[in-house]
Amino acid sequence: MDALFKPAVAAVVGPTATGKTALGVALARRFDGEIISADSMQIYKGLDVGTAKVTPEETGGIPHHGVDILAPDQLFSVADFTAMAGQLEQEITGRGHLPILVGGTGLYVQSFLNGVRFTEEKAQEGLREQLAAELAEKGGAAMYAQLQAVDPEAAAAIHPNNQVRVLRALEHYRSTGRRLSQQKADSLPPERPYRSLVLGLDFPDREQLYRRINLRVDRMLEAGLLQEAELVWQNRHSYRTAAQAIGYKEFFPYFEQTATLEQCAEKLKQASRNYAKRQLTWFRHMDGVVWLDAGAPDVVEAASCAMRDFLSKG
Repeated sequence: MDALFKPAVAAVVGPTATGKTALGVALARRFDGEIISADSMQIYKGLDVGTAKVTPEETGGIPHHGVDILAPDQLFSVADFTAMAGQLEQEITGRGHLPILVGGTGLYVQSFLNGVRFTEEKAQEGLREQLAAELAEKGGAAMYAQLQAVDPEAAAAIHPNNQVRVLRALEHYRSTGRRLSQQKADSLPPERPYRSLVLGLDFPDREQLYRRINLRVDRMLEAGLLQEAELVWQNRHSYRTAAQAIGYKEFFPYFEQTATLEQCAEKLKQASRNYAKRQLTWFRHMDGVVWLDAGAPDVVEAASCAMRDFLSKG
């Protein structure tokens, strides 16, 4: 496919607390865009504070898609995201608008822009329950070690504490006999389906990012994070994704009366800083990201300049 005939898609990525939402809105306003949320948690209704969900005021009237679309007890995968985003891209482009992905879930952005094709594969009967029983008996570290043994590439891309993804990768291997990493490699099309501009936000001074993360946690607590976390804790067996998400699970010891609120808040700050490092690592390995200083007073102008140059080539 000739690059000139490919749909144009932009993306604003980067670690948490770098101002992606505000930049996405500013660019959408300047370039007649609509936002597709590329955040794995903002899809859930009622989980607003802990996910730093965009508020009606922050949208500035710009359409935001992929936010508040599922109940917290429903699962949502990267395959679900690429299917949803693909449909949204067609609709937004069809309206003569520019689709702009905004979010920090690197797997979502990369899979969509690369045109990864996911195939629906039926798991063996009872396998998911068997894996859950193994997890309860052996623990998360043992299950992660199993994944490292059969699919080290997939294991390297999954945090050891992300039990949902660890079990999903093991389930895929045991169901098909094929590594999840190999299936992903085989699912790439010969060429990318979109012309894309990916803008990455980061702070040259890492301590500035960490200060922003710490301040964000303090503000979340003031805005009602603890009430949301308690809701997730009370429904932890059905809210499977949220119960493992940064922002909620750190407060479980508080509700179990095994840690103070201050200890849990500090744990969340540390977890968020570590997550930001992992996000940066992911996006640094993506091809063609145009990096911008998130703290620069002219960051919107710099991003707009890059966008004008990108769109002029279409």
